[in-house]
Parts: sequence; C-alpha cells; structure tokens
Amino acid sequence: MKKILLIILTISFCGLTACKTGTKKGEDMDKETLVKIETTVGDIEVKLYNETPKHRDNFIKLVKDGVYEGTLFHRVIKDFMIQAGDPDSKNAPKGKMLGTGDVGYTVPAEFVYPKYFHKKGALSAARQGDNVNPKKESSGCQFYIVTGKVFNDSTLLGMESQMNENKINVIFNTLAQKHMKEIYKMRKANDENGLYDLQEKLFAEAQEMAAKQPEFHFTPEQIEAYTTVGGTPHLDGEYTVFGEVVKGLDIVDKIQQVKTDRSDRPEEDVKITKVTILD
Repeated sequence: MKKILLIILTISFCGLTACKTGTKKGEDMDKETLVKIETTVGDIEVKLYNETPKHRDNFIKLVKDGVYEGTLFHRVIKDFMIQAGDPDSKNAPKGKMLGTGDVGYTVPAEFVYPKYFHKKGALSAARQGDNVNPKKESSGCQFYIVTGKVFNDSTLLGMESQMNENKINVIFNTLAQKHMKEIYKMRKANDENGLYDLQEKLFAEAQEMAAKQPEFHFTPEQIEAYTTVGGTPHLDGEYTVFGEVVKGLDIVDKIQQVKTDRSDRPEEDVKITKVTILD
C-alpha cells in the first residue's frame, strides 16, 4: 500500500481571536500620526505609518471612540511581544481567559515588507491563524508591540536557509487549503489512493512554483536591527506592521518583565488608562 504523508495546515502564532480608509486628497504623506498610550506602568508613544492607511485610520478611529481606554495588556511573553486591545479585558476578573474579543470586523492585510518588519518596538496587528484566515486579515482592534531578542549573524543565516527549505511546504499548505473540501471527502471515504495522488499532484505544483521564486535573504536593514536591538524575524510577512514605538521603549521592557499566569496574562493587571492622538 502506498504510504500517505500527512497533509498538515500550518496554524500561525497569534490564535486570536470597517471603517472606510485611505489617503485623503492633499494629505501630507511625510507627516506621521503620533499616539500616546498611557498605562499603569508608564507612557508609550507610537507613530503610525502612512503606508498602512487602513490600519492607521482604523487605529485612530478606535482611539477617538475610546475603545482602548480601560483595556489590558492581556498577553505578555518575555523576549517576544506584549499584546493589548481586547475589549473584553475591560474590568475582566482575575484568571479570566482573554484574547478573543473583537469589534466585529477585520482589516485587510497591508504588508509593506521588507521596509517595515518586526524589529523591537514594532507596532503590529494581531490576527487569527492561517487555517481560518488565509488572507492574513488583521484583528479590528487587537495589537502587539514587539520585544523579541537579539540574534547573531550565524543564526540569521540559519534562519534564511530554513525559510528557503520550508518554501515548498508553505506553498504546499496554501495549495492544500484550496482543496480542503476534497481532502475531507476523501478522508471520510478512507480513499487512501485518492489522498496520495492529490498529495503528489500538489507537491509537484509546489516544487514548480518554489523554483520560480527568488531565494529569501534578510535585507541589510533587517540584519542591522535584528543583531542590535533585536526582534521577531519569523513573523515578518505574516502580520501587518503599521507603526513603531518612538518613546517609552523602557516601559515596553518593564511590561514584558511582569509575572504572568499560564495563559500569559499578567498576574497584576497592566491597564491602558488613556490614549491620545498627539499629531
């Protein structure tokens, strides 16, 4: 009997889980919006990129509507990121699982890569995993600030090699996602030959598509950032980066150091008390 390899669909890290957007006529693209996030630990200032207008405008709208005031940094993972923006976290009792709250819509992905990437201090949008969100659309409200860690040159070279090796698997999983109804039907019917033939077909297609793509390499800017301030390079091109911290990175570090429970929620609440548009 032919051996059947498992068709596995990758689930991305943030298992988290619109308003009209766009550049206004005559808008100064050189002027970036500054936002002050006041927390019970200290203040953080971020700037919003104009190249991600849907995320920028949505964030500004939520700030003006007071959506973030009273919410918590509900998910904190040292050397990774601090996450906030869940409306359900307002007045949440101790021990309550958080992270699934939303505002009823998602925001289309806006990848400006490799210009904007997951260096330390990057402001990014959380989202649901690829299995239910193949277009990588962002949560309408939840965001995270990257803390990450510092990498050396050899580690980054190893990551480049791994990403190039995994290219076929990534493409294969994308193709398999498009055939899920067919796959489920064959699984239900115990059609092992059908599953094997489909797998061979999709793998051949993935190999052909991967061969046409250039090899992945970090840019000099990424290498400089990831080997000095640090970050989370494996998230690049997977989650929308729409801003960065310009003041208060020490507060971000202070938040990532807090003690957390098993669900990564801080044992002592870190609350957003006020959010203000500065510019």
